[in-house]
Amino acid sequence: MKHHGQTSKLGRETGVRLALLRSLANNLITYGRIETTEAKAKALRPFIERVVTIAKTDSLAAKRLVFKRLGSGAKANKLFKEIAPRYTDRPGGYTRIIKKAPRLGDGSRQAFIEFV
Repeated sequence: MKHHGQTSKLGRETGVRLALLRSLANNLITYGRIETTEAKAKALRPFIERVVTIAKTDSLAAKRLVFKRLGSGAKANKLFKEIAPRYTDRPGGYTRIIKKAPRLGDGSRQAFIEFV
């Protein structure tokens, strides 16, 4: 019996959710640390970890995959030149989520996500 993997849908349709993850990933690559809701941070973690793992191989196929996932050439180049080389000896776990106090407006749980 095939049990499908559970994805966090974040209350959005597929295209909108992927655009959100792509935007969050690009911001994380740019700034190294971003503040978002805990649910979005937990959804972003596997997405960005897979992208960094692909970028560690540094082949043409890997570059094409990363460009496709991120949609931004400048961010992908930064990933290949600066971020991926830091994790050559690390088999995974490139990000950490740090919980923060709830947002005052609506009480949603906030978190930081950053590269280790």
